Amino acid sequence: MNIILDNHDFRVIDTKEKITIADSFVVRQNKIGGGNGEAKLYIGQDGQETRSFFGNNGFAIPCFLIKSDLQKYLEETKVEYLKPEQPYINKDILPNLWNERKTKIDALPERIDFEVIEQTQIAGPRVYVNSNDYAYKIIRELSLPNITFISVIKLLDENGRINYYFRLFADYFGEVEHPYVIEKEAEEIIESDVPQEEKKQLIRARIGQGEYRAKLLTECPFCPITLVSDDRLLIASHIKPWASSTDFEKTDPKNGFMLTPTFDRLFDRGFLSFTDDKKTILSPFLSNMTYSKLGISDNKIITHLPIAGREQYLEYHRNEILKK
Repeated sequence: MNIILDNHDFRVIDTKEKITIADSFVVRQNKIGGGNGEAKLYIGQDGQETRSFFGNNGFAIPCFLIKSDLQKYLEETKVEYLKPEQPYINKDILPNLWNERKTKIDALPERIDFEVIEQTQIAGPRVYVNSNDYAYKIIRELSLPNITFISVIKLLDENGRINYYFRLFADYFGEVEHPYVIEKEAEEIIESDVPQEEKKQLIRARIGQGEYRAKLLTECPFCPITLVSDDRLLIASHIKPWASSTDFEKTDPKNGFMLTPTFDRLFDRGFLSFTDDKKTILSPFLSNMTYSKLGISDNKIITHLPIAGREQYLEYHRNEILKK
């Protein structure tokens, strides 16, 4: 698999899928508990998997961030800055911090290089890294504890050199969307002027139920990937997310697929998408081993995937939801 970043072509070697950001790592302004925060980052247990990805004992590796990724992360976490779910010790200043950090990130170059070095002075089975470089400090400054994770892609550049691409993502306690957003959407439906029956349909469509699900099942009576047809095991998955859709799109059965839970999760999280000619597109932010265990591969034709009428929705999914 190849990806293009900052107008350069890279070959994906492997992916470290999820490094969770703990409260101990972030700067004091972002913290939930006490202390000033530690700069060291836990990246995994010492063993074959970690060593084959990052390197032998004492490694120092070239890494980079992409500005547009940081901008997207800030947009994803803006609602947490404004309406915090967690008990931050500096909760009152978070909205101002978001504005300050957005201005700082907007002024950066598109690619920000840095180096991380293994902290060999720390004994034990856990592997930590640290860095004095500015980009690493940005990671500590932007990251909100518990809801932030880092994915790292090990890349081979055009000159045959290894690079490590770091990207921040937000995960709201197992959900893509912030709880406040979901709650606010329900309130807006209830307070709207639409007829009561339509309100019920919109609320049920929000969770893939009601008339929306029934219409979608008529068009797609089985998961096109697994061919499972027991509707108790199928999820009515929106292609263009509910929060980004118009009222029509929210209940349009063309804006959806019936998928089994695992593939619904992959699709909803942006790890899987499709071309208009029914081929899979896999995100590089999951490892080849994970995809292999799931029995899915890149550029695979999904013969029974219903495309007609879904082209524009899929274009949105590829451009805005797929992690690439």
